[in-house]
Formats: sequence, structure tokens, C-alpha cells
Amino acid sequence: MVFLPGPPATPLLRFLFLGLSTLVSLSRAQLELHVPTGLTKLQVAEGTEVVLPAWYTIQGEAFAVQPWEVPVVMWFLEQDGKDLKQVLAYINGVLSSKPRASLVYSMPSRNVSLRLEGLQEKDSGSYRCYVNVQDSQGKSRGHSSKILELKVLVPPAPPSCRLLGVPHVGNNVTLSCQSPRSKPAAEYQWERLPPSPQIFFAPALDDIRGSLSLTNLSTSMSGVYVCKAHNILGSATCNVTLEVSTGPRAAVVAGAVVGSLVGLMLLAGLVLLYQRRGKAPEELANDIKEDATAPRTLPWPKSSDTISKNGTLSSVTSARALRSSHASPRPGAMTPTPSLSSQALSSPRLPRTNGAHSQPVSIIPGGVSSSTMNHMGAVPIVVPMQNQAGSLV
Repeated sequence: MVFLPGPPATPLLRFLFLGLSTLVSLSRAQLELHVPTGLTKLQVAEGTEVVLPAWYTIQGEAFAVQPWEVPVVMWFLEQDGKDLKQVLAYINGVLSSKPRASLVYSMPSRNVSLRLEGLQEKDSGSYRCYVNVQDSQGKSRGHSSKILELKVLVPPAPPSCRLLGVPHVGNNVTLSCQSPRSKPAAEYQWERLPPSPQIFFAPALDDIRGSLSLTNLSTSMSGVYVCKAHNILGSATCNVTLEVSTGPRAAVVAGAVVGSLVGLMLLAGLVLLYQRRGKAPEELANDIKEDATAPRTLPWPKSSDTISKNGTLSSVTSARALRSSHASPRPGAMTPTPSLSSQALSSPRLPRTNGAHSQPVSIIPGGVSSSTMNHMGAVPIVVPMQNQAGSLV
């Protein structure tokens, strides 16, 4: 029930209520409040209305209200763990009430039944009716109170169905069903729809928690499963489709995917680490190769006139030049082509005679002069030579 903002009960109301309650036993012989037998505990569906019946009588007086009667009527709501709430009051001919609360009969009347409309779950509790009657001279004719229990019931709200587990052949799964709101608490029932209808019972079914356990799944157990949540007011349903698969298990597939990703990440990390570690030595080696000049080694001739390993280039050249000056070429003999080593050696100049000055003639090993070589179209080539120690001469 919705109540207006403000303090639930003032100290004055508390004092008045407690004080008048102590006088009920003293005035029981004069005034008595009645409620129907068997209607002290009421159960009503949410959204409807209810009448809490109550009336009073005065000993020795007719049932109808008398002109001299001045009644005071109050209705209170008591709930566990909450303060006392005033629902309705009729005092000195003035009626005040909370929304959705009213008296069934207009006052003054000895029937003080309370009507509650548009009931809500929070309207549940103990309703106490208190009546005090005085005469026109202000003399009290009696006090009395009664309590009626009201419980507002709520039909089950549409439940939610869920599938817990992997629906693979041989696995176990659980079908869950839960209604978010129900008073009293809902009970649950599971069944499978055609073409293979089946109704489930304990121990596979937990009708209090709404769970259904399916073990050792097979393809024949596939289908639409319906859960029904019900209480004394009504029911609501939901369903879930179960498809039992025979392919690879989802867990295995997921594990393979995760393992592959982790392996790729580790491989990429190792490659990057290897590149970073090998980068500095590789660059250093490249720098050495680019800056250094490799020594050039010319092969020694393998002919019979090659210099011995213990001789020098100068002695060999002088010896060949002297032999060539005394030797005369044979007619018709072919002039040998000088080798690289012989071309590279500088020819000594012949000593000048006392006659006319003649141009110096370079003697080429093999008996051919430089002038003759020029007439033959030869091109002089200067080739650096290398001694045994590897130095250029």
C-alpha cells in the first residue's frame, strides 16, 4: 500500500493507542468489537481489493447507532521491523485516510469495515482496528480493538530459462528456470515438447530451485524444453532449445585456438629477440669489411726462369738483361711474348759508346728492344710487383 510522506506515527498516537488498549478489558462489558469467525487471516491476489470486516456493539443497546454516540475509529498497519502506520482515522466527525483506503459505510455507523483497493505486495501485514465510543456528554461507553492478518499474493512473473553446460554427446547439462517474483514462492515443472514429449520428475528435477539435470547426452535428447512456474494464483512459462552436437567439443576447439595464438606470440617474440641480439655484431662485422683493404697477392710464375724464393727481383732482372745483350736471335725463330713478370721489370740502359749519341734502348727479356716492340704495336704495361715479404716494389 502506498502511504503519504511524513512520520509513520506520532508520539501522541502511540500514547493514545497504548492507553486505550489498556482500558479495553475494563470496558469489555459495555462495548465489544467483532470480526467474522475464520476471517482473521485473509489472502488476496495483488491488484484486487479487499474488505476487512469489523463492527461493534454496546451492551443493552440496539444494533443501530444511537444519536448520542460519538465514535472514534482508527485503523493501523503493523509490519515486522517497521514502525506503526496509521491507515485511517475518524475523529470528531472528520475522516482522514491514506490513498486506496476507505470505510465501507459512511459515519457515524457501527460497521467500521475497512476497504483497500489496488492491493500491492507491500500492503501485507497486521491491520488493527480500534474503536472508542463516548456519549454526548463526553462519557466513555467502551473501548475495543481487533487484529486481522492480510497477505497479498503475487502470481509468478515470467521466468527466465538458461542452458548451463556444453550440449555435446556424452556431456552433462543443466536447464535452469527462475521466476523473479512470486508469492508464495513458485514451484517448477519441466517437460519436453513433441515429437518426443516427456515430463520430468525427481531426482532429475528440482521443483523448488527450478533446475533440470540431463546426463550422458545423446542426439535423441535434442528438442524444446518448457519450464512452468506456478503457485496458487497462476503460472508462467519459458522455454529453451537443446541441440546436442556430435562435432569437436567446444572446450577442445577453444583450447586449440588459444594454444595456437600463444604459440604464435611466443614464436614472434623469439624472432624479435634473435634479431635484436644479432643486429649489433652483424653491423660491426659489416663495418670491418667495408673499412679494411684486403692485401693483393700476385702469383709467382711457374716457368723455369722464375726467381728463386731466396733471390731478389733486381738481381734476376740484371742477369736476364746481360744474357740478352750477348745472345743473337736465330733466323726464323719466333719472338716469345714477355710474361707479366718480365714486362714489369725495368730494363737497364746500355752504356754509351764513344761514337754519336744514341738513344737509350730498353732491353726486354727475350732479346726484343723497346723500339722494336713499339714498331710491332705493343703497348707498354706497368704492373706493380710484390716481393716475398708481400711488399709492393
